[in-house]
Amino acid sequence: MGGLTWPYVLRRFGMFLLTIWLGTTIIFVVPRLAPGDPVSAMVSRMMASGATFENSAAMIEAWRKRFGLDDSLPVQYLRYMGNVARLDLGYSLASFPSSVTDMVGQSLPWTIGLLLIATVISFIGGNTIGALMGWRKTPALLKQLLPLALTFTSIPFFMLGILLLYVFAFGLKWFPVGGGVGSGIQQAFTWEFISSVIHHGTLPAFAIVIASVGFWALGMRGMMITTDGEDYLILANAKGLRPDRIFWRYAVRNAVLPQITALALSIGTIASGAILVEYLFSYPGMGYLLYLGIVNNDYTLIQGIVVITIVTTATAGLIIDLLYPILDPRITYQQR
Repeated sequence: MGGLTWPYVLRRFGMFLLTIWLGTTIIFVVPRLAPGDPVSAMVSRMMASGATFENSAAMIEAWRKRFGLDDSLPVQYLRYMGNVARLDLGYSLASFPSSVTDMVGQSLPWTIGLLLIATVISFIGGNTIGALMGWRKTPALLKQLLPLALTFTSIPFFMLGILLLYVFAFGLKWFPVGGGVGSGIQQAFTWEFISSVIHHGTLPAFAIVIASVGFWALGMRGMMITTDGEDYLILANAKGLRPDRIFWRYAVRNAVLPQITALALSIGTIASGAILVEYLFSYPGMGYLLYLGIVNNDYTLIQGIVVITIVTTATAGLIIDLLYPILDPRITYQQR
């Protein structure tokens, strides 16, 4: 297994399980610290919409019993951990009888399609800009122009989203104001559906890319500066290798390893969605679904989404940690 050892793999897997347990425990406790009751909130929303109930107190009591909210916290916790171990996310408290699994299954593809593409584009673009900024042989004019690409990186996602909406949706009317697909378009693998999804996802994707490209660029620039003057670069220059080969195969390859770690963690958090961006654009992804769960005190929905995020992030970290010796042969977990 190269630089890996079985004791390290077992210890790392144990840390993986411990991370998931701690994360799922915290997300069980935090929603219950918030004021309010999910069943009472659900009944209040129904009454506000015009529904009438002869005995709302009895109905609330029956629903609380149905969802096990009257049980003690230790009993609720044990039942919750058992369901997590069986990958049973339960039913949504605010949208019963819809299950959390079905709701997540409908929203997750939208978020993956949006954030995965946006993250990859910002990663490639940001690291390329950062590498050129930190490379000594980059032309001076290009070094002056590259920082302009980072002008908007200090602006939060949602502020960029508001700006893009104002200019391109309300002003120029080039893009729709919100949603994931045009009304009346059936979800099928057709050009009409695909083009509509791309049209609706362009503005939120741009908001994420523009705001995050600077993060990758600044990190890569710092790593490129640390590689300058290393022995392998001096040797590559002494061999008379082409400058582009030295740049990509020697400098960038050795500087990008920490960035790959950050990319793995970023991809792991994709399952949670970009809450403010998806809410701003009414995009039907996991971030918007999590927002609805928080607003409605929907414990099970919040727990389900965050558990998925915890598992995916921990899995991404485990995989990249085990792949380190393959990505960089200098890294080994064997005792010398």
